[in-house]
Amino acid sequence: MEEYILEHYRKPGTYTYAGAYLDYFRTLPDDVSVLGRLVCAQVIHRVTLKEGNTNANANLLYGDMNCYPWYRMRCEDDVFLTAAALAAELFRLDERGFVADRKAENKLVVTCRYVSVLMSAILKAKGIPARSRAGFAPYFKQGVSMDHWINQHYSEKEGRWITFDADGFYEENGMPLSQYDIPQDSFDWAAEAYLAVRSGKTDGKQYLYADGLGTCSLPALVRYLVYDFHALMNHELTYTFLPAYLDGRLDRLTEQELQELDKLAELLLEPDRNFDKLCKFWNTERKFRIIHSPLVGAADTDKLI
Repeated sequence: MEEYILEHYRKPGTYTYAGAYLDYFRTLPDDVSVLGRLVCAQVIHRVTLKEGNTNANANLLYGDMNCYPWYRMRCEDDVFLTAAALAAELFRLDERGFVADRKAENKLVVTCRYVSVLMSAILKAKGIPARSRAGFAPYFKQGVSMDHWINQHYSEKEGRWITFDADGFYEENGMPLSQYDIPQDSFDWAAEAYLAVRSGKTDGKQYLYADGLGTCSLPALVRYLVYDFHALMNHELTYTFLPAYLDGRLDRLTEQELQELDKLAELLLEPDRNFDKLCKFWNTERKFRIIHSPLVGAADTDKLI
């Protein structure tokens, strides 16, 4: 692995910048599986909260959901977009910081993207090359691959990227594979899935975006193709952010636009081998970086595209 690529992934971006928590992050466990379980103990997934003390939380691994305050938001994704914001709220709720015995009422309710960002931020603070990845997980429900954010860290000892998923106590709940060293073919990478649909190998209905609307196939895959690209550039977009030219029309893209995405997907198949080309794409294809969000719309961005 080229050292300049590893250095890129040691650097934080907007969302993974540790800020005032840099020194604290460095005191957290170096073992990624230990660190992942500690981070997981600080959060509750919105689905876990909704389901209460059933299903994944039948054994109360995540704490007693009945203790979560009724007046707090049922999902705090919209509030804590950055690793520093997540850390600040965790300290506000429990001044001991990242502790394994954090009570359910003092945990954050966030989804996988936020756990991934926090893990990337901590590892980067330690000088470990790390990156968030956006794709689809087939290991939650048979026949469906759900949109999901995971992580990779580079092992100097083994000379490879190790893929892991710190978003839950999955092994403790019977996950049949090691969540801290996930095989390459056990995760549905956005680029591979997108190209499989474009080539007609599958209709893509198994790739589901959890918006409650049944969004699947290309509209889901294009979204995550873009998210994965941004994540590899150290810019981990949240779910309500999209390039302006795609916003609101993921199901109505022209063939020319899809062909442009084909080229991006081909590069993303091997992001390290194609790192220089991806960086050039990042720096020249500006429409992929002009972002709409709930507060930034066409009136703000039209002249930039």
